[in-house]
Amino acid sequence: MTEVGSVYGEALYDLALSESLTEPILRELDALRQGFDAAPGFIRLLSTPTLTKQERCKILDDSFRGKVQPYVLNFLKMLTEKGYMRHFSDCCAAYREHYNRDNGILPVTAVTAIPLTDDQKKRLTGKLGAITGKIIELNSRIDPQVLGGVRLDYDGKRLDDTITHRLNAIRGVLKNTVL
Repeated sequence: MTEVGSVYGEALYDLALSESLTEPILRELDALRQGFDAAPGFIRLLSTPTLTKQERCKILDDSFRGKVQPYVLNFLKMLTEKGYMRHFSDCCAAYREHYNRDNGILPVTAVTAIPLTDDQKKRLTGKLGAITGKIIELNSRIDPQVLGGVRLDYDGKRLDDTITHRLNAIRGVLKNTVL
């Protein structure tokens, strides 16, 4: 995350918190980020130096006025005017980080060789919630290289109980064994 994203995302979160709008603004930021990811040309358009700041802000007004919170629209305009639209995803990440912290939400990524069943997701979420005391936001990802088992990434930690990890551990022991 960039420093610009961190500073601006936190500032927007503080404003949303003071106005009791943290959740609706989070939903709008997520939707905008997904839209911008799907159409990266829009961010490039808002960063084009051949357009004046007023023209770029008019594009934002025409596109989003009445469709997003005024704070979100003004936030987009401010990023555009300062030439920081390329940091929008980082701003969203910083905002979400503060939202998750204040609401006791812990994002967890489960990496497996095959998709987890709904029952496995439910049990994993329940067990992690009981251990951490937080609401678990589980994202699952498939990686055929893990062969089997599960790797959990959360809060800067990695719990690796995959077959690949176990085989690498055995390989290390055998490699360092003197016969």
